[in-house]
Amino acid sequence: MKKLVIPVVVVVVAAALIVVGMTFFRHRDDIDYRLVEVTRADVRTTVTSTGTLQAITTVQVGTQVSGEVSEIYVDFNDHVTKGQLIARIDPVLLEQAVRSAQADLARNQAELDQDQREFDRIARLYERKAATESEYNTAQYRVDVAKASLESAGIGLERARRNLGYSEIRSPVDGVVLDRTVDKGQTVAASLSAPQLFLIAEDLSKMEILASVDESDIGKIKEGQAVEFTVQAYPDSTFPGTVNQVRLKSTNQENVVNYVVSITVANPTGRLLPGMTATVEFIVAEAKNVLRVPNAALRFRATDEMLAELRQRRQTADADSSMGGRPRGDRIRRPHAQGTAERAMLWTLDENGKPTALFARTGITDGQYTELMGQKIEEGTQLIAAIVKSSAATASTNPFQQEQPSGGRRPPPGL
Repeated sequence: MKKLVIPVVVVVVAAALIVVGMTFFRHRDDIDYRLVEVTRADVRTTVTSTGTLQAITTVQVGTQVSGEVSEIYVDFNDHVTKGQLIARIDPVLLEQAVRSAQADLARNQAELDQDQREFDRIARLYERKAATESEYNTAQYRVDVAKASLESAGIGLERARRNLGYSEIRSPVDGVVLDRTVDKGQTVAASLSAPQLFLIAEDLSKMEILASVDESDIGKIKEGQAVEFTVQAYPDSTFPGTVNQVRLKSTNQENVVNYVVSITVANPTGRLLPGMTATVEFIVAEAKNVLRVPNAALRFRATDEMLAELRQRRQTADADSSMGGRPRGDRIRRPHAQGTAERAMLWTLDENGKPTALFARTGITDGQYTELMGQKIEEGTQLIAAIVKSSAATASTNPFQQEQPSGGRRPPPGL
């Protein structure tokens, strides 16, 4: 009986090994790879921010006299020239003030003339000893007071005339009316500060963006730096700009420190309007028409099997070099940082469909693509971005075995 059991056990074990082996090799054959392609395009590193478009120079036009607005000659969006009459305050009361000041001036002039004649008469009597010194001094005093009163009346007349001129509201600059805060018939009162009647933008063909940049990125922003931005009104259009100023004063909101950056923008067509929200990209670095690789290929980590095969190839290469093959100094080394570029290990499929390693130097990145430097990788090269197991391979695996990630660990220092 025991002799019969032993062959049966051997047969069962052999059958199990055959099934496991078939499953293993079938699993390996059913592994697929998600590939990405090396392409040629522009790569740029940017800092993103938001800001508001506004006119470079705006002028608030107010009134220095109180009264009722009798006429308004301009409206929103109207173009105005320097000195153009844009509104008028009712001048009736101001004209009356001018006439009253003129009357005061005439009265004071008459009083001065009278006091001057009286002084001349007292002076002649004083010379003949017919008038006392007190009378002489009193007459002189009256003349001096009359002269001061006349000068004050002249100043009052000048003020009244100036106020009458202030009843005509004129544009101080060439520009466009952005805002009008007064209507005809409205009464305005001039107090310590002149009330704003109009807001005029001096020139909308050139505008500026005030963008808020985080303190972690402000070191990358320099005067003269190129900028590109978009606005919601024209989502398919990109507009250029230039950094004009990095303001030193910071703002702190909820423990977040930001700096204001002024960006000069050309607006020859007038499409950009004050108040628009701009999404700004400061161009920190840019490489044009270069090879680039999707970052998924750089993030891919080889499996233990791929690393073991790479290690075996290197051992074979070392053996060949000791027999007169390729010098050891030419073998592939572990990628390392060098200057601003870094070396990276990428994976592709050889002519037999097996993974093989490629080494390249990388440059700048935009977060999705990274610049490839050197001549070892050509445009159109397919690189492994992930391992994708087919449904057959998934079905043949042990349902109780924990699934391993698609990428393996980093290669050991020996690679």
